[in-house]
Amino acid sequence: MSKVIPKDKEYFFDDDVIISQTDLKGVITYGNRVFFKVSGYEKDELIGQAHNILRHPDMPKEVFKKMWETIQTGQVWNGLIKNLRKDGLYYWVETEILPIRDENDEVIGYIAARKSASRKDIQENEEIYQKMLETQK
Repeated sequence: MSKVIPKDKEYFFDDDVIISQTDLKGVITYGNRVFFKVSGYEKDELIGQAHNILRHPDMPKEVFKKMWETIQTGQVWNGLIKNLRKDGLYYWVETEILPIRDENDEVIGYIAARKSASRKDIQENEEIYQKMLETQK
C-alpha cells in the first residue's frame, strides 16, 4: 500500500498550481515544473505517456468515466483525484480540466490545473470513493 506524501514534503506545491496538457487521448504533451516535482517523475519520463500513469488504484473507474464524458463534450470537469507518485507515495489534488480549442473552435486537447486538496475534502471523497469501489467489484 502506498503512503501519502509527508506534510514536510508538500511545501513545494502548497501554493503552486500543477499544470499539465494532453492530447485528445490523454497522452501528456506538457507539464509545468510543479507537475514533474510533485509526481516524482522527470519530464522525459512523462511526456508522451498516458496521463493515467499517475492514477492511484484507489480511484474508482466511474470517476474517470464521468470525467471523460464531460470533457469530450467540451465541458469543464472539476473533481478530487488521488494520484500515485513514481516512488509509490500519493497525493490528493483538486482538479479542473478544460478543453483546448483551435481557431475553428474544435477541441484539440485538454489542460488540467490542480492544487493541493483540503483534509476535509479528502476525507469526504475517500468515503464516497470507497463505496464506489465496493460496487465496482
